[in-house]
Amino acid sequence: MNTQLYQPLQGSDLLLMAPELTLVIAVIVMSIVDLLLPRSINRSWIGGMSLIAVLVSLGTVIWTLVDRYQDAIAGHKVGVIELLGGSYRIDDFGLLIKVVLLIGTALVILISIGHIRESDIQHRGEYYYLLLPAVLGGLVLVSSADLITLFVGLELLSISSYLLVAIRKRDRRSTEGAYKYIVLGSTASAFILYGMSFLYGMTGATHLGQIAEALAQNADQFLPLLYLSMLLLLVGFGFKIAAAPFHAWSPDVYEGAPTPIAAFLSVVSKGAVLALLFRLVFHILFGFQYADGLGYLSSAGAFINEDVSLILLSIAALSMIVGTTMALRQVKVKRLLALSGVANAGYLLVPLGLNIFQPTAWYSSNFSTFWYYLIAYAFTTIGAFAVLAMVCRGTEHEELKSFAGLYYRAPWLAVAMTIFVLSLAGIPITAGFFGKLYILLGAVATHALWLAIIMMVTSVISFYVYFGFIRHMFMRDCESVSHLQTAQPQSFELESEVGLESPKGHVGPVSFKRIHVSVASGAVVACSAAAVIILAIFPNELMTWVNTLLSLANDIYAAS
Repeated sequence: MNTQLYQPLQGSDLLLMAPELTLVIAVIVMSIVDLLLPRSINRSWIGGMSLIAVLVSLGTVIWTLVDRYQDAIAGHKVGVIELLGGSYRIDDFGLLIKVVLLIGTALVILISIGHIRESDIQHRGEYYYLLLPAVLGGLVLVSSADLITLFVGLELLSISSYLLVAIRKRDRRSTEGAYKYIVLGSTASAFILYGMSFLYGMTGATHLGQIAEALAQNADQFLPLLYLSMLLLLVGFGFKIAAAPFHAWSPDVYEGAPTPIAAFLSVVSKGAVLALLFRLVFHILFGFQYADGLGYLSSAGAFINEDVSLILLSIAALSMIVGTTMALRQVKVKRLLALSGVANAGYLLVPLGLNIFQPTAWYSSNFSTFWYYLIAYAFTTIGAFAVLAMVCRGTEHEELKSFAGLYYRAPWLAVAMTIFVLSLAGIPITAGFFGKLYILLGAVATHALWLAIIMMVTSVISFYVYFGFIRHMFMRDCESVSHLQTAQPQSFELESEVGLESPKGHVGPVSFKRIHVSVASGAVVACSAAAVIILAIFPNELMTWVNTLLSLANDIYAAS
């Protein structure tokens, strides 16, 4: 037994946990200050404090990553650091995912500062400092090396998310969505806990490394229970990431949640659980084959690898097909983006399901491919939700027709939204294109040609879904736009009249309304659009940087 696992926590170790501790301290301080201040004082400043806390946490993560990268290029061994009795790992895998989660949370807070109003959410203080425990749960998830720590992080993320979905004041859709989310989310947690109990019963351990070792030696004896545990875990995590066929809750929850929270669920919550699933799959299940190099692989290992890979890729394929086809006739934007999230969960599952240990098809870029597409998806989706929040601000609906004539009302918003939908569709010169391309090449490299075909077909079908935004923004006729203004006169402030050709062939003045763009929301849209383009300009450099920093052998399987 490695005695290092039981060393007490040192003062220097606290610096390694600075991202998590920063959020914990910020939540405590903000909740106490909010409690002590009179009700007459506006709580908007809490949003600024939460943003500062997230940025400080992000800064400490980047600082650690840069330090480890410099050691890596200098030829020094960059090892894994295990804390808290081996239940918490500081490795490049967790640090890279934390960058995505914290950037996503910072952008969500900025959208909230520019979008959330007292009439919509009464308790704005609680809204902001509930976001911090949620992302804290995500940080704990991606660094967990023990089933107990893992489940604590998962529930911290889940419970905070339940509250955030239900936080809108006197809104039936929010209440209904939160109820569905709580019931199905709790059921998913029960599935996960039940699957973990089988793992503990078979191995007598909760540490992921010890579980992998025990299963590698005794898999033949526990094969039925191992498959049962695996299926229970995949069902539970399938609900958490809204992968088909476990996705039915997501459109209702996204529609009922405040727009920034829908963005949080689609990026931060989904990304954290996918990263956790990545660690579990490669550390425990695919770890059988890695254990072969250590001399104790059972004959069941190769079969389990193939079966796990097939199940994950089948869920990925089904998610792409269901998410894309169900979005074809969807007119409510939040529900459409929720179904887009289902399809993208399928794309993100592909790098997890590709069996890298096939003797005839060695492939080692699973994580870099996964990370690149995750960060591209994060900027694209959050940017799209930010535009949605501004376009639909003050209206009673969030439908595609709200985007009618957007180019004439707010040209730069229309251009930014075009970048986002092109990235979601996987059109060249966007980050989404290169992300899908890397995933497609990985599928081909591992001989999963059937999956590559499904990816290409669903991507082509998705063009129709996403080009609906472009059709409304640039090609909606004046009569339709005027009808929208008549139906919703309170939505926007009056802008100057613009002469356009009418459907009857004559040119006449047509009134359009100006969309109010706050500084915070505008910054989110601008940063997201720029990131989508920059990621597309330098994809190889980013992938090379990630591959230099991380390897599965050193970051997933290695102990301290």
